[in-house]
Amino acid sequence: MHLEFFPSRTITLYIGRLFAVRIIAVLLMLVLVLQMLDLLSESGRILAAPGNGQGELLTYVGLRVPQLISRFLPYSVLLATIITLMTLNQNSEVIALKAAGLSAHQVLAPLFLVAALTSLVTLGFNERVVVRSSATLKAWQAVDYGPIPRDSAVKSNLWLQDGVNLLFARSVTGIGKQTRMTDVSWYRRDPAGMVTEIVRSPEATYAGPGWHLSRPTGFDVQSARRITYPSGQVFAKSVDPAQVVIRKADADGESIDQLSQSIDAIRSAGYRTSELEGKWWHKLSGPLSALLMPLLGAVAAFGLARSGMLFVRAVIGMALGFAYFVVDNAALAMGNFGGYPPLLAAWAPFFLFLLIGETVLIRTEE
Repeated sequence: MHLEFFPSRTITLYIGRLFAVRIIAVLLMLVLVLQMLDLLSESGRILAAPGNGQGELLTYVGLRVPQLISRFLPYSVLLATIITLMTLNQNSEVIALKAAGLSAHQVLAPLFLVAALTSLVTLGFNERVVVRSSATLKAWQAVDYGPIPRDSAVKSNLWLQDGVNLLFARSVTGIGKQTRMTDVSWYRRDPAGMVTEIVRSPEATYAGPGWHLSRPTGFDVQSARRITYPSGQVFAKSVDPAQVVIRKADADGESIDQLSQSIDAIRSAGYRTSELEGKWWHKLSGPLSALLMPLLGAVAAFGLARSGMLFVRAVIGMALGFAYFVVDNAALAMGNFGGYPPLLAAWAPFFLFLLIGETVLIRTEE
C-alpha cells in the first residue's frame, strides 16, 4: 500500500483534469440557464427606464453573472464530483486503483486538491469581483435601473427611526461624521403614529447630535399651512451615523475588510452585530464548502457498477450534498435571528457534514 496521500503523478493529473473540466462544464451550463431565466424576469424593468436598451441588458448580465458563479460554484463541484466518480466507477477504474493498493482517501485525493484550489479561487473571486458587482447592481436597482450611480457605495431610499418620528433620505454618502444625506424628509408623528408635520430639505449634514437640514420647508398636516424654520435648526436628534451604517451595511456588497470596519462601527455604537458577524464568518466558510463536495459525493465512487446500485449511490451522494446547503442556509438564518452564535452558525454545518462524510466513507470503504 502507498504511504503517500496522493497516488502517482500521472493518476493525480488524470483524475484532477477530468474533475476540473467537469466543474467548468457544469458551472457554464448552470450559469447560462439561470442567467437566461433571470434576464427574462428583469428585462421588462430594465427596458422600462428611459433611455435603456441592449447595452443596459448587457450591463445587467455583466453584473449578475459573477453573483451566479459565486452562488452555484459549490453546486457545480458537487455535480461534477458525482459525474466524475460515476464515470470512473463505470469504467472499472476505481476497482483498478483499489486493487493496486490505494485507499478510498487516496482515490479521492486528486478531487480534494482541485476542490481546495477551487475554494481559494472562489474566495479571491468573491473579494475582488463579486462584492463590487453586487454593490453596483444594488445601487442600480435602487434607482430603478436609471443612470448607474458613480459611487456604488451610495445607498438609496433609507428610512431611519427617530423615536416615534421618521427620517427619510433619497441617498446617503460618507461614513461617521462625514455622512451626508440628499433629498431629505422628516416626519413628526403623534403617539398614535399619525403624521402631524412634514419637513423637507435638499440636503442634511450631521450636527452631532441631530441633523442640520439646509433650507428646510415644513408643512403642518392639521392646519394645512406652510412652516418656516430659523437657520441652524436641528432635526432628528436621536438619529446618529451608526444607524446609517446599520442600514448601509451590506455583507454581499462589502469585502471582508470593509465588513469588519462596518461591524466595528456598529458595535462601538452599542448596536447588535450578530447578523453581520455571521455573514462575515460565512464569507470564509462559504467558499470552503467546495472542499466538502468530493467527500459527500464519494459514495458514488465505490461499489460494483454492475450491481445495479450505482444510480442509488449517486442519488445518496447528491442528497448528502444538497442536505449540506439546506442545513447551511438554515443555520445562517438561525444565526441572524440570534438562535446561534455567529461563529457556530457559519461553521457548524461545515464540520458536521465533514464528520458525516468521513463516517460514511470510512465505514463503507475503509
